[in-house]
Amino acid sequence: MQTLNRIISRYMRIITLTLVFILLIIIGSMEIAKEQRNASENAAGAFRQIEQTLRRNEEELREIGLEYSETCLYNAEAIAYMIQNNPSAQESTEELKRIAEFMEVDEIHIFDASGCIIAGTHPEYFGFTFDSGEQMRFFKPMLTDKSLKIVQEVTPNTAEGKMMQYSALWSNDRLFIVQVGMAPVRLMKATEKNELSYIFSMLRIDMEADYYAIDTDSGKIVGSTDSGSVGENLEDIGLIFAAVQNGQNGFHMKINGVKSYCVFTRIEGNYVGRAIPCRTLYRRLPANMMSLAICLILIAIFLSYAVIWCMNRYVVEGIHGVNEKLRMIAAGDLEEKINIHSSVELSLLGSYINEMVHSLLANNRKMSYVLSKTNMCIGVYEYSEQSPKVRFTEYIPRIFSMDDEAVRRLSEDSGLFRDYLERVRKHPVPGEEGVFQLDDNCERYVRLEEVQENNETFGVVIDMTAGVARRREIEVQRDIDSLTGLYNRRGLDMRLDRLFAEPEKLGHYAVIMIDADGLKGINDTYGHEKGDVYLCRIAETINTFAPENSVAARQGGDEFVLFLYRYEEEELAEAVKMLEFIQRHYLACLGDELRVKLEFSFGCVMAKGEADHRELLKQADQRMYENKRERKKRRE
Repeated sequence: MQTLNRIISRYMRIITLTLVFILLIIIGSMEIAKEQRNASENAAGAFRQIEQTLRRNEEELREIGLEYSETCLYNAEAIAYMIQNNPSAQESTEELKRIAEFMEVDEIHIFDASGCIIAGTHPEYFGFTFDSGEQMRFFKPMLTDKSLKIVQEVTPNTAEGKMMQYSALWSNDRLFIVQVGMAPVRLMKATEKNELSYIFSMLRIDMEADYYAIDTDSGKIVGSTDSGSVGENLEDIGLIFAAVQNGQNGFHMKINGVKSYCVFTRIEGNYVGRAIPCRTLYRRLPANMMSLAICLILIAIFLSYAVIWCMNRYVVEGIHGVNEKLRMIAAGDLEEKINIHSSVELSLLGSYINEMVHSLLANNRKMSYVLSKTNMCIGVYEYSEQSPKVRFTEYIPRIFSMDDEAVRRLSEDSGLFRDYLERVRKHPVPGEEGVFQLDDNCERYVRLEEVQENNETFGVVIDMTAGVARRREIEVQRDIDSLTGLYNRRGLDMRLDRLFAEPEKLGHYAVIMIDADGLKGINDTYGHEKGDVYLCRIAETINTFAPENSVAARQGGDEFVLFLYRYEEEELAEAVKMLEFIQRHYLACLGDELRVKLEFSFGCVMAKGEADHRELLKQADQRMYENKRERKKRRE
């Protein structure tokens, strides 16, 4: 068996080397992520510049296009005016060319009313009509609407396919149409500036990265700093369209055989991306990781020797001291104390051992306490905060009706045992201090008593089922009316005192006093035995209300009390109406097919919130007598 010193030394070397390896992996991953993040940020900055340049060029292009359109139309108006005032110009191509040169236009065409070119600076176009081509048909609506002034966007002309911008309008006398054509040199230059390849060349921030623009529909490369890639499909250079579509977070891909880190985003109708070779992106990583590894290894060696020295000084030597003390305690010297303070842990260990010895010495006192309770069915348990085990006597499983599995679980986990006792304590028996019901559906009762000392808990469980049952029987006999089974006056007062102690839980409630009007007549006619049956029928009637929302009692003689609570206001009014219906229509069966009208008077007081229930009973009593007088008048 190896010594603790050798075990600690071996494991320290293993742990430190493992930690160095893990740290290198973590820091290397962080450095890679940092470089990728920097590459993504650089790409995002370049994308913003590209997008801003595109917007700026588009604005410039719109302004130039608008200027060309206005100039072209203005020139057409001026030339139409010149020709109308000099009709002979239509007959001279040279004169029209001089006008074109003077107005700085490239072409002038004169159309007759049928839409055919009859004159102009280019005789080769004579005879062309508005039906001669797609570009010419653009102006055909002018034949039906002579008020039109049309400017056509830059488009290839019909005859030669060269890029031109045309405008056309009728002369003021509506005899001919003048069409002017201008070569959009400046506009074409502005359009070239909006080409992505041109923008890439103007925005070269770093010479180590390449930029690509890919058409979102066709997947073709429409612009790149690598001019040889323009016109190819993205798969031809190694890109995958799905990766490009989701490339905002960056991805690795071989482009033209070079592994690169790529970031793409969508700008207008293209995916624009930046690709930087991995050898460039991570060029600083190997040297940095090598330097870090050397530093970590040196630190690990130093820490290993420092930890081993501290362990020997403050742990191993302390454990030797504890072992010597334990040897003396095991030999029977229970008065021996462990006083080692070289570290907090060893000091705690010594204190726990001292507490254990103290617990052994206190067993006689504990057993004396248990024996004093042996006149009842009792169980004893004991546990400490330092140990997960629970020790208890054989009566504990019997009292709590535990099966073998529950005994095993609770004895091995003091936390589960404490939780079990807390669940039992959630069912206190009213009027019984320290007595709890084991289960709502089980008439089993126990008394729990605990003593806590020095982080130890010592408890006694006493089976109180028989005693509680006896006391419950006495309370029933004391609070229940023997004839009707309802509460008597004392039981009613105690029940109402408990309910009105929490008025916020009562909701809308009603206090109803009831008097059996026909009792004297029943007694005189059929005897007191039938009178008792008559009272029981009234009791049964008022006891039909939901027991969780009502309290029924016999005040004495022929007076009853019905208390309804936890009702909504409308429900409470309906319940009182039901009582009125019973008052008017019910018959009572007194036996032997003897049925008599169930006659009673009642007075009701409805309220909500805090109140004096004794005062409410008085008010209900007064209203009951008022109801009795009214009923008597109606009978007379």
